[in-house]
Amino acid sequence: MALVQKSVKENYLISGFLVFFLLNASQTGFGAIAAENRIFKDAGNDAWISVLIMGLSLHLIIWMIFKMLGNPTKDVIDLHQMLFGRFLGNAVSLLMIGYYFVSALYVFRIYIDVLQVWIFPSITTWEFTVVLLCLIYYLVSGGFRVLTGLAFFAVGTSVLVYLLIYYPIRFGHISHLTPINNHSVGDLLKASKVSYGLFIGFEALLVYFPFIKSAEKNAKWAHLGLLLNTLQFTASIVSTLMYFSQGLLINTLYPAIVVTKIIEFQFLERFEYIFIFSWLIIIIPSLCLSIWSCIRIIKRVTHLKPRISLALILLTFFIVVVQFNDRVKFNELSSFVAEIGFYFVFAYIPLLFILYLIRSMKKAKLNTA
Repeated sequence: MALVQKSVKENYLISGFLVFFLLNASQTGFGAIAAENRIFKDAGNDAWISVLIMGLSLHLIIWMIFKMLGNPTKDVIDLHQMLFGRFLGNAVSLLMIGYYFVSALYVFRIYIDVLQVWIFPSITTWEFTVVLLCLIYYLVSGGFRVLTGLAFFAVGTSVLVYLLIYYPIRFGHISHLTPINNHSVGDLLKASKVSYGLFIGFEALLVYFPFIKSAEKNAKWAHLGLLLNTLQFTASIVSTLMYFSQGLLINTLYPAIVVTKIIEFQFLERFEYIFIFSWLIIIIPSLCLSIWSCIRIIKRVTHLKPRISLALILLTFFIVVVQFNDRVKFNELSSFVAEIGFYFVFAYIPLLFILYLIRSMKKAKLNTA
């Protein structure tokens, strides 16, 4: 039997403007490190247009989410129960745990691969996984407000990191971006679909929505957070395109990190190490919010205690992560997550919105009859 949704206590709520930091931090953009050359394969020097298309189109999805879940404030579990009934609705909600799980797995595995390629090639995947999962357990156990504070610092760090695009732009060539718009609409949309890996993670909004004070009045902060990410991701792609030639970019593993090798300071020789470890601060909120979403759904539809479900989720996470121990499996995971994420956001959420509108119109007719 499902638990009845209770209003979130006042001391657990967050101010509406903090949605800006939550949504911005949940979209790490870390997928750009792995996906830049794949986006370029389809759209070439117009890859930045594909990223811009994806970012702007997500504003419509954000609008749908606030429209469905606001007034009165509820989460996706309530929405599922309202549209599909309690039993089927809870079953669909439990399926969403798998989505949040693989979203976290995607970002987590990319970061470990970067550490192994660039800094610690002799350390195995399971050793990194144990250390990072202990950190995630500690942070998620602190609750949603702790994750919100973490998101605040992550956004500040990301802004500083993205300022580094000055260097590839300074040494790049504007001619690499020309001719502009020389690819078909089909190619741009195909590359845009691949670029969803940059934006993955914001879907946690569907679960933490009831924790926002006067959520229906603060949609602007979510849109602003998404807009900042879109501009950052687009600028990052532009700087990379300017720095690399077309042939070199396609065959470069993690081009965004390769670019950092040109950054030099008198007191620091290997700046890419600082860059990589800075990304840990940026990706941690996204990982924790995805895991927290899994725990929240389990708590809402079962009687399992959060600390037990958190331990079970992280144990399963560890078992799954160590299976992706070669480049082929890792690439398959990246493609799968980008694919399923795209259809979840641009097919399932609009479907929920249409069903919500139909139900609302029927309810309005009954009230006026």
